[in-house]
Amino acid sequence: GLLKKAYELSVLCDAEVALIVFSNRGKLYEFCSSSSMMKTLERYQKCNYGPPETNVVSRETLSSQTEYMKLKHKVESLQRSQRNLLGEDLGPLSSKELEHLEKQLDASLKLIRSTRTQFMLDQLMDLQRREQALCEANKSLRRRLEESSNVSQQVWEHNAAAAAAAAAAYGRQQQPQDDGFFHPIECEPTLQIGYHDQITIAAVSGPSTSSYLPGWLA
Repeated sequence: GLLKKAYELSVLCDAEVALIVFSNRGKLYEFCSSSSMMKTLERYQKCNYGPPETNVVSRETLSSQTEYMKLKHKVESLQRSQRNLLGEDLGPLSSKELEHLEKQLDASLKLIRSTRTQFMLDQLMDLQRREQALCEANKSLRRRLEESSNVSQQVWEHNAAAAAAAAAAYGRQQQPQDDGFFHPIECEPTLQIGYHDQITIAAVSGPSTSSYLPGWLA
């Protein structure tokens, strides 16, 4: 039955058919629509495992050319759209194409403005973060400066107090020495001018004129 089907297929489809069948007992059954089974097998071997035929190369070349033409047409279309977006070659465009181009430009402008606004907001936030960081650093430096000033003031006051205490102690040590060095001068109650012995001798040897004193001298 299988051999009959192979024969019918070769006749109806006008095809070259070769059939090889081994039974369970190992008996060989074969059918070939051509004159030689070996020629059919060689053709099968050549088509599946041999070098590509010329028609295969032609099909690949045609496919590459078709792909190239598609890419070329796409590039030309993109270049034309770019020129139209730049305001060039607008004459051949229809009103609908111009309207579509206007919508594209409006959408592009909105996207550009949105991107620019977002970029400016990002820059503003970055500047605010930097400003906050600088303020924190300034506060930290100010606190350190105030702490350093307070420490310097305390050290100065401590040194001034120590110097004052040392000066006071030195003054107390010098006061007894000054009192022992300077002695008071003892002065006579009356001022006498001249040599004392001469005055005494004159008083003794002087003549007594009269022992009578007037009443107003008594």
